[in-house]
Amino acid sequence: MKRILIVVMALLFGGLTPAPASADDKLTVVLDWFVNPDHAALVIAKEGGYFKAAGLDVNFVEPADPAAPPRLVAAGQGDIALTYQPTFYLEVADGMDLRRVGAAIATPLNTLIALESGPVKTLADLKGKTIGYSIAGYEQALLESLLATAGLKLGDVKLIDVNFALTQALVGGQVDAVIGGYRNFELTEMKLAGHPGRAFNPEDFGFPPYDELIYVTTPDKAKSPAVRRFLDATEQATLYILNHPTDAWAMFVRAYPKLDDDLNRQAWIDTVPRLAASPAAVDPVRYTRFAEFMKAKGLIPKVEPLDRYVATP
Repeated sequence: MKRILIVVMALLFGGLTPAPASADDKLTVVLDWFVNPDHAALVIAKEGGYFKAAGLDVNFVEPADPAAPPRLVAAGQGDIALTYQPTFYLEVADGMDLRRVGAAIATPLNTLIALESGPVKTLADLKGKTIGYSIAGYEQALLESLLATAGLKLGDVKLIDVNFALTQALVGGQVDAVIGGYRNFELTEMKLAGHPGRAFNPEDFGFPPYDELIYVTTPDKAKSPAVRRFLDATEQATLYILNHPTDAWAMFVRAYPKLDDDLNRQAWIDTVPRLAASPAAVDPVRYTRFAEFMKAKGLIPKVEPLDRYVATP
């Protein structure tokens, strides 16, 4: 009886010894570019403790090449990639087995920009002009659609690959306009440099709307509870940003003090309204419609079933 009592007591009171805390699930997010206000939800989710509360240890990787993140995640060198919805269709067409699980920026940012003081006042003024671009394929399709609204074709303009030096090429007079600049960055950058820009937003000319930045991962990870918790945490962080934009900005620059300048301060103001308030939400019609646009432009061979693009619950 004495031995039995000892065993029972050990079982009952063994729980008084603290059990080791379970480790947080680690997630590596490969960003589309260096940290900037487009990544507001991610930074606030980390700095504000939302990831930690969700049992996540999230690490950000800044790529040297914005085209690399999807490839890295598809190859198992990361868990979640931040990429662009339009180029995601190209990646799927190339055979990358990835799925969209959420959105970071829920509206287009890409635009065509000319100098406000320059000769391009309307899209029709682009005839015979030189236009700089940074990403072949999609941006040219975007430009083609814009030109068509003014009765022009790609052959009516001269295209120059300026890599990612869009603002420099435009302000320096190398080109008359650029396609691919972001309205929440390049326009402010030009204004601060004393060269205000004129923007032609694609959706103002009938271009189908889309999510500028989306989260993608492999099909197996798309079903992971950790990814679901990741999206929940970014949603909570986004709501905090929308409710407390000034406090959220202060938290953002405490984490990245080098970004505390006029450009990023204004970019923050311009970006906050475009954050995806419900990152995991998806509009099936929107995703299919844009795939149909990509096919019509000859950028992808066919429109895949929706579940090839978007992870289903």
